[in-house]
Amino acid sequence: MAVMEKTVRLVGSKGKKEVPALFDSGSTYSCIQPALAKRLGKPEALPEPMEFGTAKKKEKLTATERVSLNFHLNGYRFSDEFMLIPWLAEEAIIGAATLQKWRMKLDFEHDEVIIDPRVTKLRLM
Repeated sequence: MAVMEKTVRLVGSKGKKEVPALFDSGSTYSCIQPALAKRLGKPEALPEPMEFGTAKKKEKLTATERVSLNFHLNGYRFSDEFMLIPWLAEEAIIGAATLQKWRMKLDFEHDEVIIDPRVTKLRLM
């Protein structure tokens, strides 16, 4: 597990905001504070609640909603769903599923998120 903080611009159907986001390879999904999610977009109910384990033994957090957002980093646009997590310490977390989907790599030596520009091109096949 590894983490890095970067400022991203989150964009939803209702608004946009620049926030510090934690890029966390130990977090399975991308997550967001509920109040911020509702300010930016229209959350939708999950088909069933999802429970997430935490670093604290036997502690779990439950998500019942998600929101679809774009986020911008280093001049590139990405999109994914973010789970609404009550009492989330960070405004937003970019998790492993998003990192893998967009083939992002975390370079801790240079404190950079490495982006392959080829993956950011939108294509219809």
